[in-house]
Amino acid sequence: MALVGKKFPNITVDAISFMGDNLRINVLEEATKNNKKVLLFWYPKDFTFVCPTELHAFQAALQEFESRNTMVIGASCDTNEVHFAWLNTPKNAGGIEGVTYPILADTTRNLSAALDILDSEWVYDEAMNDEILEGSNVTFRATYLIDETGKIFHESVNDMPLGRNVQEYLRLIDAYTHVQTNGEVCPANWEKGKDAMNADRNSTASYLASH
Repeated sequence: MALVGKKFPNITVDAISFMGDNLRINVLEEATKNNKKVLLFWYPKDFTFVCPTELHAFQAALQEFESRNTMVIGASCDTNEVHFAWLNTPKNAGGIEGVTYPILADTTRNLSAALDILDSEWVYDEAMNDEILEGSNVTFRATYLIDETGKIFHESVNDMPLGRNVQEYLRLIDAYTHVQTNGEVCPANWEKGKDAMNADRNSTASYLASH
């Protein structure tokens, strides 16, 4: 079920800072109380393969997000203890040492279940006469962009092997901020500094004619 245009779920989750502090984070409250946008990205597991490349990529772009009044938060279903061990593992050993944004530890899967991003399915087992859980029960690579009111303005979900393009989220934040600020809509492949359009047929026709 698409969540774009809706409020982010009001669910508080355990988390950890890069310093090892145990936190409790409510993403909706982080957006609204701080008057900031939030980029929340989910990855399947700590100590895996594609995942550390993504966490480092978001870290490398952290100042770019912060300059756009945007908080970055990572998330998986691993525990705070596993997160902290990974945060203390060097980059050249597959770790995420140097990552400074908080990471959610959704071990209860309350939030990931509410977002419907878990790789799992309940199936009926005739031999057991009961339902059993199939799948890894970890999250896909889901990404949410949330505005200052707590509304989701972008969501995307990648299969496990497919890493994200961090620059695309910066472009989407720029586009959404342009809409917020100027009331114009952003055409295909729009980037900051390019022409946008008014939401009417004449503006669309003029834009298409000039591009």
